[in-house]
Amino acid sequence: MWVGAGGRKRSAVRKLDAVGEKLPPQAYFVVSAVFHYLGPAFAVLLFSRVSVLGVAWLRIVSAAIVFGALRRPWRFARGLPRDQQIVILALGSVLAIMNCCFYLAINVLPLGTVAAIEFLGPIGLAVVGVRTIRNGIAFLSAVAGALILTKVRLEGHLLGYAFAFANMALFALYVVLGHRIARGGGLQSIDRLGVSMIVAAFVVTPIAGRFAEPAFFSPLLLLAGAAVGICSSVVPYVADQLAMARLARPTFALFLTLLPATATAIGIVVLRQVPSWLELAGVALVVIGVGIHHEVRQMHPATS
Repeated sequence: MWVGAGGRKRSAVRKLDAVGEKLPPQAYFVVSAVFHYLGPAFAVLLFSRVSVLGVAWLRIVSAAIVFGALRRPWRFARGLPRDQQIVILALGSVLAIMNCCFYLAINVLPLGTVAAIEFLGPIGLAVVGVRTIRNGIAFLSAVAGALILTKVRLEGHLLGYAFAFANMALFALYVVLGHRIARGGGLQSIDRLGVSMIVAAFVVTPIAGRFAEPAFFSPLLLLAGAAVGICSSVVPYVADQLAMARLARPTFALFLTLLPATATAIGIVVLRQVPSWLELAGVALVVIGVGIHHEVRQMHPATS
C-alpha cells in the first residue's frame, strides 16, 4: 500500500518516540549537562567581536529560528488552554532574561564559578524531595562541593556576582516552569519549548538586539552565533524536556549539581581556566552527592 509523505513522517515520529523511551532519562541529562556550558564557552570566544548582550541575542533568536523551522510550534500553541499559554509566556520571559544575566556574569567571572552559583537555586528545589538520610547526605555533600567551587569573594566584580545570583534565581524558576511544560512528554513538550523560545526572542530583542549589530554584516559571525544557539539552547533544553518528563523535580534538581563539574571541565578544555586542587575537591564532592542520591518515586514526575 502506498503511504503518503504525512504518513511516513508520522511513522518516523513514532519510531523516534519509541527510541527515546528506551533511553534512560539520565542519558538525556548528561547530554544537557555537556551542552549547557559547551555553547557558552564558545560564546565567551565571541565576546571580542560582538558585545555580551549581542551574543545573548544571537543565541536566543537562532534557537527560536531552529525550533520554528523544524516544528512550527505556533500551530500547536493556538489550541492550548489559557493556563498553559501563561506558563509558556512566563518560561519564554525567564529564558530571555536568564540568558542575558548568565552572559553578563561569565563575561567577568570564571565559567565554573558562575555554574556553581547557578546550581544553588535548583538545589534548594531538591531539598523539597529529601526525605531520607541517604538523600540528606547527598544534599550536604553537593552543597559542600558547590560552596568550595563558588568561593564568593565580594571584594571584586560585584556586578558580575549580582548577575550570577540573578541567573541562579531565574534558573530555579526555569526548572519549575520546564517541568510544567514537560507534562505528557513526547513532542508536545518540545513544541511548548519551541513556543517559549520564540517568546524569548521577542522579549530579548528590545533589550539586546541592537548590541548584535556587528554580526549583521558578517556571515561568519552569524554562523558562529547560530552554532552557539544550537549548542546552548536547542540541544540542552530539548534534552532537559526529555529528562524532566521522566524524572521527579527534586531528582532533576539534584542532578543539576553536576553542572559545576561539567562547567569546570569545559572551562579547562575550551577556555584554559585551570582550577586549583581545592576546586577539584569541590567537583568531587558534587559528583559524590549525585552518585549517592536516591530518586524519590512519584506517580507523575513531570507534575511535581
